[in-house]
Amino acid sequence: MQLGWRRVLGPALTTAVAAIAFVVDRHFVTVPNPAPLFVCIVALVSSINGIASGLVSASVAVAFSALLFLNHRASPGNDVHDAARMVLLALTAGGTAVITGMLRQKWVEAFASRQEQYATSTRLAAALDQVDIGIVLLGADTRAEFINRAFRDYFALPDEVADTQPPFIALMYHGRDTGAYELPEDQLAHFIAARTKAIRAGDSTPININLADGQVLRFSCTALPDGGRMLSYTPVTDLVRPNDAPERAEYYRARRKNRRPAALEGRSNEQEAISRCSVLPEKLMLAARQ
Repeated sequence: MQLGWRRVLGPALTTAVAAIAFVVDRHFVTVPNPAPLFVCIVALVSSINGIASGLVSASVAVAFSALLFLNHRASPGNDVHDAARMVLLALTAGGTAVITGMLRQKWVEAFASRQEQYATSTRLAAALDQVDIGIVLLGADTRAEFINRAFRDYFALPDEVADTQPPFIALMYHGRDTGAYELPEDQLAHFIAARTKAIRAGDSTPININLADGQVLRFSCTALPDGGRMLSYTPVTDLVRPNDAPERAEYYRARRKNRRPAALEGRSNEQEAISRCSVLPEKLMLAARQ
């Protein structure tokens, strides 16, 4: 049966301090009222092991204080005064134990809830990496707080770039610089400006984005209650380009096959999810409720 060092820490510490104070007061010098020190010890014990241990320590403190008061009493006239001091110490130490213990319990519950939310968001992040829909979660400042695997693959976005939480416009520029969009050069600037403006406005109108490798993604934006945005890129190539010539389709497939960055090869989906799932647990939970 394991008793646990924390269960005996409070009473043992209180007893040790009180015994030392009693010995010093009896044989060396007069010790001033140790009540403030006892209250601090009770608060420490309650914060470590809860209300029960704090109350035990408070009881020990009151008992040893009574011995000190009896040792200092010079005449019977001090009985009422000593009793008042003892009651005050008992109320203060007991109240400190209860209040500190309650605060500790609230902190423990909050920490457990936080851990549960983190575990849920970890599973959600791993699940989002298994779908073929690109998902990007933006904060209120339009920085990418989460980017799933599908988006990184569609736009050949290396992990070292995605994990720095780049702003949305930087993702657009990355697509431009890597030639991801099937657009003429003179239209790219207008396209990027229009998409950035629509994101900031929370425009949910879906549009199709043609990629240079032949894929077509249906882009949509969802405004989140905290001011962020959830962007989705759904592949609709088979719906939009069902009549492509066979040789053209083969050309597109070849380009898609070569778009996965070399830095991502050899990494399992589980490893990728674990490396990124802690980016923004709250944002993932918020987006899941939308």
